[in-house]
Amino acid sequence: MPKWLRTFALPIALMGMVAAACSNSNTAGNGSPSASCTSQTTVGLALDVGGLGDKGFNDLAYAGMNKAISAGIICQGNTKYIEANSEGSNLDQEIQSLAAGGYDVIIGTGFAFSPYVNQFATQYPNIDFGVIDGYATCGPACGETNPLSAISNVVDLTFKEQEGSFLVGVAAALKAQDLGCKTVGFLGGQTGPLIGKFEAGYTAGVAQIDPSIKVLVEYIGDSTKAFNDPIQGEALSNKMYDEGACIIYHAAGDSGNGLFKAAAAQQKIAIGVDSDQYQVVTPDEAKWILTSMIKRVDVATYDTIKAVADGTFKGGKDEVFDLATTGISYSTSNTALMTPDIINTVEKYKEKILNGDIVPPTSPKGA
Repeated sequence: MPKWLRTFALPIALMGMVAAACSNSNTAGNGSPSASCTSQTTVGLALDVGGLGDKGFNDLAYAGMNKAISAGIICQGNTKYIEANSEGSNLDQEIQSLAAGGYDVIIGTGFAFSPYVNQFATQYPNIDFGVIDGYATCGPACGETNPLSAISNVVDLTFKEQEGSFLVGVAAALKAQDLGCKTVGFLGGQTGPLIGKFEAGYTAGVAQIDPSIKVLVEYIGDSTKAFNDPIQGEALSNKMYDEGACIIYHAAGDSGNGLFKAAAAQQKIAIGVDSDQYQVVTPDEAKWILTSMIKRVDVATYDTIKAVADGTFKGGKDEVFDLATTGISYSTSNTALMTPDIINTVEKYKEKILNGDIVPPTSPKGA
């Protein structure tokens, strides 16, 4: 595996057949299923560290499955979700347990599921697999066992996070100028190329507006546990606020909820990620959220389930979601902070990205 990708993978030490793979498992529960649902398609959802209630990544995948239930594409009783333990050390067991259960489609919500999906896909050729932010189809070039040709039942669902991050970086710089502030911050979860895309895009967006604005950067850790540590997220956010940052953007999963606590306590501005986090945090925290970089994990999950149910699923590829496909966007819910002048400028830069006039970087400078 290339060095740039090694931080994605957990050690592949697969256990034997697993009777119970997780700390919690259940059927989906918020899909308002139709009593007349007749679909026979079965769905297994393997959630990453942080589980349900992370107000972002995992909740979005769960929402995508529930949307499929509401639409009658699948029946609630034919679904199962499994939550990872707090260490993220049982992801292989999640995939193996669901595969042994014979689900028609299994979706792993996070890049760390990639090696396990690559491993099990050939053993379960009648199951379709999707990996959010995955690299399972990268094959031996990324140190994985099975080549692309051997896993035509796998699709990696990836996003151009750098595009949306660039736009919220523009918004951050414009708001910082309004406040007379010359420092902003970035809070990352796990170090590595995935979160590096968020940092790179954000930093470039800030610099596009005002290259003299300093961007402080803090990462929580170098393993998937970094996405499940809101206490450390709060501590590092407070550190950056104390060092002069007036706005902090996070890409840290459940750890990012610590940012919102720090923002409310210090009465400084935050930027959310994945979902419109203005809509899901407490009122005291919401008023400090300028915008969120929206990553439509729910759409990727729903589309994959629908494709399997429709018989149109095509694996063996990397399916990309970006600004052009509306798989990436930004929120404008907080009208008190995200004012029309900021939105108008952000929209101009969105058009520049769509036109190809600006190509946001995928790696931080010096990486």
